[in-house]
Amino acid sequence: MAKTELNVSLITHTPDPVLTVALAGRLCYSASEIRTLHEGMREKAPQFVEKLVSLGHLSPFEHVSFTFGAEGVSRALLAQITRHRIASFSVQSQRYVKQNGGNYLVPPSVEALGEEAVRRYEEQMDVIWGFYNEWLAQGIPAEDARFVLPNGAETRMVFTMNARELKHFFSLRCCSRAQWEIRRLAWCMLGLVKREAPELFGNSGPSCVKGSCPEGKMSCGKLKEMQALVGELDALAAKGASDEEILLWTLQNIKNEN
Repeated sequence: MAKTELNVSLITHTPDPVLTVALAGRLCYSASEIRTLHEGMREKAPQFVEKLVSLGHLSPFEHVSFTFGAEGVSRALLAQITRHRIASFSVQSQRYVKQNGGNYLVPPSVEALGEEAVRRYEEQMDVIWGFYNEWLAQGIPAEDARFVLPNGAETRMVFTMNARELKHFFSLRCCSRAQWEIRRLAWCMLGLVKREAPELFGNSGPSCVKGSCPEGKMSCGKLKEMQALVGELDALAAKGASDEEILLWTLQNIKNEN
């Protein structure tokens, strides 16, 4: 059995996302025919998108989508991210794909207890996969043997969200009060889309980047720190950082705070 770690990539996205949003938004305020919407719009698109954001007119953002690939994430994370219903998911099946490799995630809270705690955790995982393989050996189908597998078991997925849903996703899941695993995923995704379309995601991130925290008495009190992290990620994305460089930054800077 082997522990694994987060790996995220941006597979594809809507071509010319900023112009697409601007054209959709312009139609709402223009008497022009659709075929003439492009006229003189490319140069004005970033400013028009900024205006849409300031007006809170975000429905045009739904015309742009981003597709990600994620590995080294747990079934526990899967249960969380699929609560974001305006998204499409294709997930590696435990019914059709036998989990003989036994990959799993080790929570940072376990790692913080030291080598002995990690060793004990790994032993427990080995025992669980021993049960799984035992049932397979007795002819039980994988779709039933998987019932003994833990939430920490690795899964892999391809998923797509539109830009409006991504902005909402980031406001919730980049927050320091979000669970550590989905928070790391969200920050990595944030860096990837900021690189591709900074005009669409300039003010995206935890809700506090807009100036105030909505958590009230449950606030982490780290508003300045969160804003600084977004600034660092903005700078990295502006340099055209690779998927790997954005992932590395995420793993180094987004820690377990739960």
